[in-house]
Amino acid sequence: MQKKDTWLLPEGISEVLPEQAAHLEKLRRKLLDTFACWGYQLVIPPFVDFLHSLLIGSGHDLDLQTFKLTDQLSGEMLGVRADMTPQVARIDAHHFQHDGPTRLCYAGTVLHTLGDPLEKSRSPMQIGAELYGHAGLESDYEVIQLMLEMLAISGLQNVHLDLGHVAIYRALAEHAGLDPQQEAELFDVLQRKARTELAELLAEFNIDARYKDVFNALPKLNGGRDVLDKAKALLTGFAGADEIAGALADLQGIADKLRRDFPALTVSFDLAELRGYHYHTGMVFAAFVPALGKEIARGGRYDNIGEVFGRARAATGFSADLKVLAGMYKVDDEAAQLVFAPFAEDADLREAIRDLRAQGVAVIQHLPEQQGGAEQQGCNAILEKHNQRWVVKSISCR
Repeated sequence: MQKKDTWLLPEGISEVLPEQAAHLEKLRRKLLDTFACWGYQLVIPPFVDFLHSLLIGSGHDLDLQTFKLTDQLSGEMLGVRADMTPQVARIDAHHFQHDGPTRLCYAGTVLHTLGDPLEKSRSPMQIGAELYGHAGLESDYEVIQLMLEMLAISGLQNVHLDLGHVAIYRALAEHAGLDPQQEAELFDVLQRKARTELAELLAEFNIDARYKDVFNALPKLNGGRDVLDKAKALLTGFAGADEIAGALADLQGIADKLRRDFPALTVSFDLAELRGYHYHTGMVFAAFVPALGKEIARGGRYDNIGEVFGRARAATGFSADLKVLAGMYKVDDEAAQLVFAPFAEDADLREAIRDLRAQGVAVIQHLPEQQGGAEQQGCNAILEKHNQRWVVKSISCR
């Protein structure tokens, strides 16, 4: 039998080495501290959970991305979380029994059965924030602002924000009389922006010709603020017009606030954007940067996701992959002081080392008979005895 290389990792699974880990942890702390300043409380959902809880309201896509196993204690099916949003919704529904808004945030590794086509990673570190208990436009705008703040702290420039609203497609599909299979097929084609295939598919549907025209036009409703005017003109007079008009008004309202508060931000609209359609109920948004060929962060409104946990609540939020953010986090920090201390049975030395560490200074103490000294350990300072006192001296100044 051929011996396997024991150092190899599964495809899409990676190790994070000390320098990268320090970089990642610094950004994680910075972002979670920022979320806390906005009133978002940190929660830590379990890595493994009952499968039915992990897949609440998420549709088929998350089911395919979830590793499944059988619990040897209960016999129940468990899953390794592929997305923390359903778990955080359960925490809000079960543990926060008040009617006012609840703000929660989280950061942790998730696991996917399939890798991202671009990143190839199957173990992203998901970071995000969720706001429960408020159904107004103001809470949508708050989480968008917080997402933009997160991207700014991560050092990202030239951010492009894409806005959509799933209620438009949902209303059209309902009033066009699409059956579940037709709706699923149409959803798939719209997601791929396959216009020729879209026209061929709609030609097979036995629905009003006006709806065929509208569905064919949806992928073209993509661009600047004039998209909203075109959509209003196109969708006037259809069944469900009030719901559609409300969705367009929400998009307009968010766009106006963004233009006021973020005048340099590029904002576009895509009314055929249906990511998360199976659980999102309202506005959806995604942030892009030129250096990455996919969204850097995404979110939206998903009201009533907590209903299966016994408490339906309005909800909106966003998430991102912290590893991707850290990979683009280019802020230069001054090299931290790393002090090398000799080994000696000296009470004053032990006290000096304790004092330095208490101040947040990293100290590596020499071990008897070890190989390599201060510089081999990566230290840039050394602890030396001077006039009966232990003092720190820069290696470059010795």
